[in-house]
Amino acid sequence: MSDTPERRAPIPVTPARQVPEMPAQTETGTETGTDTETETDQSVTVFMAVGGQPFFDDLVAGFYRRVADDPVLLPLYPDAHDLGPAADRLAKFLAQYWGGPTTYSEERGHPRLRMRHVPFTIGPTERDAWLAAMLSSLDEVMPGTPLDDELRDAVQERMAEYFTLSAQHLVNVDG
Repeated sequence: MSDTPERRAPIPVTPARQVPEMPAQTETGTETGTDTETETDQSVTVFMAVGGQPFFDDLVAGFYRRVADDPVLLPLYPDAHDLGPAADRLAKFLAQYWGGPTTYSEERGHPRLRMRHVPFTIGPTERDAWLAAMLSSLDEVMPGTPLDDELRDAVQERMAEYFTLSAQHLVNVDG
């Protein structure tokens, strides 16, 4: 059995990409095929679909509440006495990744996640603790999203897949 998650079909809402195209509408609501009529923008990002920045702020707040009580994760933070700046950075990064404003990159440049995490010893134990905290927080905040049940499940599954792959990507030491 492979450790690589199986690829899933795209969900209708994806990070910073458009949902499947719908017929363009004119201002009067009729379908159009010409470039001279005004079209309605049909793009929706996960950022927008889950409720914008408040969703990511809540997700990250729940995550850092868990970090503050975790004997494996808390020592990884140089400023363990003040997790606020780390929380702010993570919330902005996740919002940007899932199609929100580019504030993270404007303030900090390219994410370079692996490079930024090299100074920290991240093995399977740290990976698993990080992932458990993030997935618990995700479970906590997803019910509050303005999505129907089917789409909520699909978005949650896609986010969980992203977090799983990201956590594995940052591992820099064996067992």
